[in-house]
Amino acid sequence: MSELIAQRTEFPNPWDMPLEDINMNEPGLFQADLHWEYFRRLRQEDPVHLNEDEEWGRVWSVCKFNDIMAVEKNHQVYSSEDGITLGLPKSRMFERENFQTTNFIAMDPPKHDIQRATVSPVVAPRNLTKLEDTIRERAGNILDSLPRGETINWVDLVSVELTTQMLATLFDFPFEDRRMLTYWSDTATAPPELVDYKTRQQELINCLEYFTRLWNERVNEEPKPDLISMLAHGENTREMHKSPMEFLGNLLLLIIGGNDTTRNSISGGVLALNQNPDQYDKLRENPVLISKMVPEIIRWQTPLAYMRRTALVDSELGGKQIKTGDKLLMWYVSGNRDEDVIEDADAFVIDRPNPRHHVSFGFGIHRCMGNRLAEMQLRIVWEEILKRFKMVEVVGEPERTYSIFVKGYSRLPVRLHEK
Repeated sequence: MSELIAQRTEFPNPWDMPLEDINMNEPGLFQADLHWEYFRRLRQEDPVHLNEDEEWGRVWSVCKFNDIMAVEKNHQVYSSEDGITLGLPKSRMFERENFQTTNFIAMDPPKHDIQRATVSPVVAPRNLTKLEDTIRERAGNILDSLPRGETINWVDLVSVELTTQMLATLFDFPFEDRRMLTYWSDTATAPPELVDYKTRQQELINCLEYFTRLWNERVNEEPKPDLISMLAHGENTREMHKSPMEFLGNLLLLIIGGNDTTRNSISGGVLALNQNPDQYDKLRENPVLISKMVPEIIRWQTPLAYMRRTALVDSELGGKQIKTGDKLLMWYVSGNRDEDVIEDADAFVIDRPNPRHHVSFGFGIHRCMGNRLAEMQLRIVWEEILKRFKMVEVVGEPERTYSIFVKGYSRLPVRLHEK
């Protein structure tokens, strides 16, 4: 899926424009990697920032760490029920009415807690221990298969391939079809400029039909420790397939959650170390720092840029009056660079004290269920990289995703230097 959309190649300097004109609902800003100074100005001058227009209604950008935490912790006031992304403008709401999915992350308690509890055992510590050898073997095989001495696309050959193999394992999904998981994830998260409504709907119906076949197989088998079997046999989820949009929504949540975050952090870590060669030297000299580096990569990359909530009642946040029905975008990508909370927040520091002090995984009841799995995959990948390569050298500019939600890469050209 091509990401090369140059709709606007030039963006104004955020420090020269009227504050009220700053609107972060602009995928091109993120693709061009120009969003940083916009957020810096908002954090300094208007950290709870309102944009209001006919198409999108009242949308608040919540830009500072502690304000994001305040929203995350108060699900009685700030709800997930109406969606966790910005969604569609009013002129395209018919698409939502005709094809609306839901999932447990876009629910409030008690239903959220019940459905989450059904699938969370797959990423419980005991199961992660069982997965570690599989991840290590597959990571090693992927790295050993890479061509030496030529330029390769790290995103496709390593980041996508490893995360897709792991997703296939978690779902017990037919291995030969595993790239369908990546395709469905990309289709579900792509903006309409990349995937039109009819194409998206048809491809997601294909996804639903494929997983319904797997469900029908698993429900007639003994329970197994994969996500589909857990849902099919779970006391509170065994009827989920009778609500196809809820089933599809939960599938997409698990696919996207297991795909985009890890894959873009694997690529982001390579880029971060190349942009900070002193940190790469530090890592080579002291590989034990991998365990601290992993959460720093996840903070520095922030693979999902934001999550949305909707105000259920009138409230106050950061001195601003939030009205019932207002949308709030919690910009994790900005909160993770909040200088008032994180020292030297723009720097990539692999031995940073308290490296898990970030908001990339959210917080509270909606904190990412697979956070420890993501960290484990990254740790193993870097352990295996350091065994084999003196350096994974970035040899060209990365191509970034055209999205305000998924903060990632479609291409990262590298060359491998063996030890």
